[in-house]
Amino acid sequence: MVDHNLIADIGIDFDDVDALILSALGEDVAAGNMDTLISDEIQQLIPGNMLKGKIVGKAGDDAVIDVGLKSEGLIHKSEFDDWDTLESGVVIEVILEDIEDANGIIKLSKRKADRIRNWEKVLETYNEGDIVEGKGIRRIKGGILVDIGVPAFLPASQIDVRRPGDVNEFLGKTIRAEILKIDEPRRNIVISRRTLIENERDEAKQRLLNTISEGDIIVGKVTNVAEFGAFVDLGGIDGLLHVTDMSWGRIKHPSDICKTGDDIEVKVLKVDFDTEKIALGLKQKESSPWDDIEGRFPIKTKVTGKVVNLVSYGAFVHLEDGVEGLVHVSEMSWRKRINHPSEIVSPGDEIEVIVLDIDKNKHEISLGMKQVENNPWEVVAEKYPIGTIVSGAVRNLTNYGAFVEIEPGIDGLLHVSDISWTEKIAHPNEKYKKSDVVECIVLEIDQEKQRISLGMKQMQEDPWQNAIPEAYKPGMVVHGSVTKITNFGVFVELEDGLEGLLHISELADKKVDNPQDIVKPGEEVNVKILRVDLEDRKIGLSLKRALSGEDVEEDWESHVSKGDTPERGGMDDHGALGTDKIEL
Repeated sequence: MVDHNLIADIGIDFDDVDALILSALGEDVAAGNMDTLISDEIQQLIPGNMLKGKIVGKAGDDAVIDVGLKSEGLIHKSEFDDWDTLESGVVIEVILEDIEDANGIIKLSKRKADRIRNWEKVLETYNEGDIVEGKGIRRIKGGILVDIGVPAFLPASQIDVRRPGDVNEFLGKTIRAEILKIDEPRRNIVISRRTLIENERDEAKQRLLNTISEGDIIVGKVTNVAEFGAFVDLGGIDGLLHVTDMSWGRIKHPSDICKTGDDIEVKVLKVDFDTEKIALGLKQKESSPWDDIEGRFPIKTKVTGKVVNLVSYGAFVHLEDGVEGLVHVSEMSWRKRINHPSEIVSPGDEIEVIVLDIDKNKHEISLGMKQVENNPWEVVAEKYPIGTIVSGAVRNLTNYGAFVEIEPGIDGLLHVSDISWTEKIAHPNEKYKKSDVVECIVLEIDQEKQRISLGMKQMQEDPWQNAIPEAYKPGMVVHGSVTKITNFGVFVELEDGLEGLLHISELADKKVDNPQDIVKPGEEVNVKILRVDLEDRKIGLSLKRALSGEDVEEDWESHVSKGDTPERGGMDDHGALGTDKIEL
């Protein structure tokens, strides 16, 4: 209702009043409809609505805001990014949280109003798949929040290509990511930095593969260091810098050359476009020290180097940066038998060596230590001509003979067949043990193979030449003892080192199936000599003829089965004793 008396007292014309109302409140109110005006005022006072307010000042840690109500509202300074420079008169948008609190103060929130406006702005600006940028602000379960205008969720699995060990390192840092999902009803946004990185790497990889060539020099960043080498990010694709391509010299571990995060300049050695693998080299940026190796280390020259590594088969010697040679154990000493190089040298030793051979393609140099000294085998033939009597200690025993040390580093072989003219020796340990000192005669020298053949029986006259044929003649009855019984007969010792064979057919007049039915080992017997074979060095004996006094027939062997007769006669042991020598 319009109070016309009041208007008359003010002294304003009614037409002017109508014009002012129309201008300020609109046609509906000017026509007398107050419902719209009242409804709008009531709507503004509902908690949760957004209002415009003016900053009228500061009260301690709060800003005083006039929103056109009967009292002002307060907003804490933590909701302002520019608190220190905040001035009165600035109009801001706020959310009405409560018309009055317990102190009669209107509760307002600028942060909530900003969040709503920012969310609306994000929805207007971005879509799923767009790239956004923001700062990591807080860690939450499963990931972190990134401020892109509104808090967006970045799962830990989407932070990087490899899940980071600690997501806290991304807090406070600017993060570029791709929007995976926008949930408008829940006002939730999920973003992925990993997807962005992978997409960008794929694009960079294709650009790189389209331009890279073997021999290019490029700069990359070391992403990982392992025992076998280092992976280098070339921009979209990792290349492998193998440990063998890091340095021409010896390195203990790739970490001696580079570390994760290092920027490194490398040379492209090989590109496999099918598998998208790139081999890189660091040492190849420099010329190889092996290019003119023959000129710097001619064969047969003496050089000095440092022992850097020992292996079972030799010692590696550092000659200069990037160049190492191997001294094999067989090239360490003329005189000593080396089982392991540690018996001669140790890492760090400075030694003199002779260059023996160079394989430029394999980057290998063969070195010798013993060649620095004179080869004692070059004078062995002069010092120990054939027929020389020598003495030495038994150094080793094998099934074929004994090695006798003539002098330090010079061994001779006394073959088992050269120990005795008459004794059956199956193994040299029947006569000798290690360290026994023996006297031998030099039979043969092979200077090239560095071998000396020794004999012991050759120091005496061969009894088969004169002594045996004179002492033992066919038809004689001699005394002996049974030493060994076999299925084909009995061996009888006639004297030390001399045996004859008593064939099973010569044991008795009757057929004998088992020689032990007639004689026993160790039994003393009288036997008649049937024959003495000087060529085969054997003596044939007969027990039955000695007992009967029967004469020896010239063709007695014709009555003996060839299958039962030892192939090598009375001194044979039916294959148990070999007489073949090792060929020198």
